[in-house]
This record gives sequence, structure tokens and C-alpha cells, in this order.
Amino acid sequence: IISVGALAGMFTMMVTMIYSSSRLIYAIGRDGLLPRWFGHVKGHLPENALWTVVLIIAIMGGLVPLTQLVNLVNIGTLIAFALVSIGIIPLRRHQAFNNEGFKVPGYPVTPIISFLFCLLLMTQLSVETWIMSLIWFAFGLVIYFSYGIRHGHVAEKRIE
Repeated sequence: IISVGALAGMFTMMVTMIYSSSRLIYAIGRDGLLPRWFGHVKGHLPENALWTVVLIIAIMGGLVPLTQLVNLVNIGTLIAFALVSIGIIPLRRHQAFNNEGFKVPGYPVTPIISFLFCLLLMTQLSVETWIMSLIWFAFGLVIYFSYGIRHGHVAEKRIE
């Protein structure tokens, strides 16, 4: 039963990761931070972004040990959760947004505790994981500063 649960959990995580990553790349391509090719939709699917994600996953799955891949997914997810947790605080205080439809239980304590737990979990990851994630983030910064900053669409209406 435990093995079936573990396999079901891994399958669910993989499908979710492929779906969310392709949607993220699609949105970034549509906004011009990546080539517009990534923002192409065919049959209501972000086809080019989806194939790119599948290709990256296949290559990394074949070349990088599973434990290192798991750690990279962990650090990426923890960083995303930490940023969302801490980012909700100024977002909720901003008057330009209609905040009536979304409430954070125990605000602002819950987001702060969530952020601290994410930091705690990140400190448990190996130095090798941190180095690999920094290389991956540096790669993203190179793409942003070499392509995205010139081709991205600046928001017409800034929130002050």
C-alpha cells in the first residue's frame, strides 16, 4: 500500500510539474521575456512550451541522478513557497487591489511562519543542491538580461 501511495504521489507531482512549468513558460513567452515561440497555443495547449518542458525533463532525468533532481525540485519549490508567503504581506496591505475575495487565516502570522518554515527546510539541503540551484538561477538571469529585458513588455499601468 505504501509503494502504491508513493507511486501515485510521484505521478501526481510529475504531471503537476509538467503542467505548471509549461504554463509558466507559455506566460513568460507571451509576455516577451522568452521568445514568442514559447507563447504559441495549438489546440488550447501551450504546445511549444509543453514540448520544451518535456524535453528538459527527459534530458535531466537521463543525466542527473534522481536524488539530485529531487533536491533541485525541493529547493525550487521551497523558494517559490517562501516568496509567495512573504509576498502576500505587502499584497494584502495594498489598497489598489480588491482583497475581499481572498483572506489569509491568521494574517500576518501565518505567512511569516510559513516563510520561516521554508527557510528552515532550505537549510537542511546539501551544499551541492545550493550550488546547482545557483547555477540554474544564474542561467535564468543570463537569459533575462540577454533577451528578456529588451523584449519584455513593461506593464502599462504600474501599481504605486
